[in-house]
Amino acid sequence: MQGQVTTPFLQSSRRVFLTGVITAVAAGFALNATPVRAGEATMTPPEAHKAAVAGDIILVDVRTPQEWAESGLGEGAIGLDMTAKGFVDSLVKLRNAYPDKPIGLICRTGHRSTYVFDALNKQGFPGLVNVPEGMLGGPNGQGWIPRGLPTYPGTKEEIEKRLNEVMNPA
Repeated sequence: MQGQVTTPFLQSSRRVFLTGVITAVAAGFALNATPVRAGEATMTPPEAHKAAVAGDIILVDVRTPQEWAESGLGEGAIGLDMTAKGFVDSLVKLRNAYPDKPIGLICRTGHRSTYVFDALNKQGFPGLVNVPEGMLGGPNGQGWIPRGLPTYPGTKEEIEKRLNEVMNPA
């Protein structure tokens, strides 16, 4: 019987990895705001759409580029892949650029956005809002796309353009 080759990366799940990254960044990130507690700040897709288009929240789609290409992103949202190395750093940058504006999180069905929402709240990251129905819907509700809310193409160029507009305010 041959031994199995393993590495620390293969032994850890994405969830464990993200928890470590979130913990490390959040530990060094001190804000004087009161964090929103998990479960206290949620929005339906229509509420999130209205708030994002009005500029009342920064809506972040945490899915992967492949998912954005398949279904597009919600109008008013920006794409930040939660599996990307700089994900938490980008959220910190958003928080610093928009200290008084809630940051909304959305994914495909609400599972990943809820995970990120809960993990960041536990670390004291302030001002988060979760959209637990997600883009496609699921056990938490109908979802953005089935409700007929507008989307924009999930092309690399379009995502980079919109991300640049929000991450680098004039």
